[in-house]
Amino acid sequence: MSVPLLKIGVVLSTMAMITNWMSQTLPSLVGLNTTKLTAAQGGYPDRSTGVLPANPEESWQVYSSAQDSEGRCVCTVVAPQQSMCSRDARTKQLRQLLEKVQNMTQSIQVLDQRTQRDLQYVEKMEVQLRGLETKFRQVEENHKQNIAKQYKAIKTKMDEIRPLIPVLEEYKADAKLVLQFKEEVQELTSVLSELQEEMGAYDYEELHNRVSNLEERLRACMQKLACGKLTGISDPITIKTSGSRFGSWMTDPLAPEGDTRVWYMDGYHNNRFVREYRSMQDFMTSDNFTSHRLPHPWSGTGQVVYNGSIYFNKFQSHVIIKFDFRTSTISKSRQLDYAGFNNAYHYAWGGHSDIDLMVDEGGLWAVYATNQNAGNIVISKLNPNTLQIVKSWTTNHPKRSAGESFMICGTLYVTNGYSGGTKVYYAYSTNSSTYEYIDIAFQNKYSHISMLDYNPRDRALYAWNNGHQVLYNVTLFHVIRSEEL
Repeated sequence: MSVPLLKIGVVLSTMAMITNWMSQTLPSLVGLNTTKLTAAQGGYPDRSTGVLPANPEESWQVYSSAQDSEGRCVCTVVAPQQSMCSRDARTKQLRQLLEKVQNMTQSIQVLDQRTQRDLQYVEKMEVQLRGLETKFRQVEENHKQNIAKQYKAIKTKMDEIRPLIPVLEEYKADAKLVLQFKEEVQELTSVLSELQEEMGAYDYEELHNRVSNLEERLRACMQKLACGKLTGISDPITIKTSGSRFGSWMTDPLAPEGDTRVWYMDGYHNNRFVREYRSMQDFMTSDNFTSHRLPHPWSGTGQVVYNGSIYFNKFQSHVIIKFDFRTSTISKSRQLDYAGFNNAYHYAWGGHSDIDLMVDEGGLWAVYATNQNAGNIVISKLNPNTLQIVKSWTTNHPKRSAGESFMICGTLYVTNGYSGGTKVYYAYSTNSSTYEYIDIAFQNKYSHISMLDYNPRDRALYAWNNGHQVLYNVTLFHVIRSEEL
């Protein structure tokens, strides 16, 4: 039992003791315990049965007593003389006792008020204690649940980290390969120095071939260092808001150092004007541009600028055209055999997007679909000079179900849509001729993507999203093996 409840019990016990004492002691003090009271039969006072005081001056005496119709006692009392009462010792004692009773009555009333207040306080405390008990129970249950959740989260993280252990071991081996690469570069530098000394001993053509061979070896090494598997895509960075709902924009991945020109093509058909902005800064902050007029309108948004030329699909045909910006002429054109066109095998958003040209670390690619492959995606590696197909791969993914696609390090990545929630969920590797389903988050900020291309120099995805020109950074995971160098 709590302290307030004990306090209430003591108070109630004390009041009972005081009441009992008053009922037993008070009559004897006032001289009523020796007086005989009788009642008449009819409920009326019977004075013949009363007792007159033997000496009226000595004390209080009961003259008669009876009971009324409601059962109440009716008494006739003879009081002593006034002069005697003032001198009677019992009268003084009675007066003192009455004063004490009055004081005790007041104390009892105060104590009763305090008791009522304490009782209310105890009732409130009881409600609060019950609430605290419930909260403590909830906290205990939540604590157990949080511990279980934290344990599960830690276990999940451990499951995610465990496969990285062998990868770290491979990274250790990669460090040795990088060291070997540095040594090879030093060796190549020595070879170049020797070539410079021996320039008089070789004719120009032979020297040019040797230098070209060295450049190819260096380029191959750099590509292997740069290439990897896509593991993440950053949040979008909006560069500019301009143009219609559909279009494409890009930079040249093989442009010389310091060349940051931006190429801009609004719309997906019946247009033949390409804007050239001098730099990314000009593109972002001004409308200063040079306009190039193509000899034919383009189809879709799958154009690409590569090594100073633009490659595009001629409107309403399966012809690919290479247009040289330096000479403003068509340097090459070729039909892409069996490729669907004129909205036969477009991406999910439509827009004459049958043939999508793209560039990665390995060069120029064309992504399209054919009747022979039942409308599924076909990947073809193109010679950028002749536009001839070097090699093709047939996939099992329907092109009309794809939102958009892009190439990174010889792997085609496909999104599951072009509007709303979007992710990269399918990957086909031309290096191993295999595919897999993946799950890489991709934020579709403006809810309608009509162009998505990778630039290997910037390590970024260029996107046209509902009249917004957007950039995404990518994260690549790469492991270099000695046989690849």
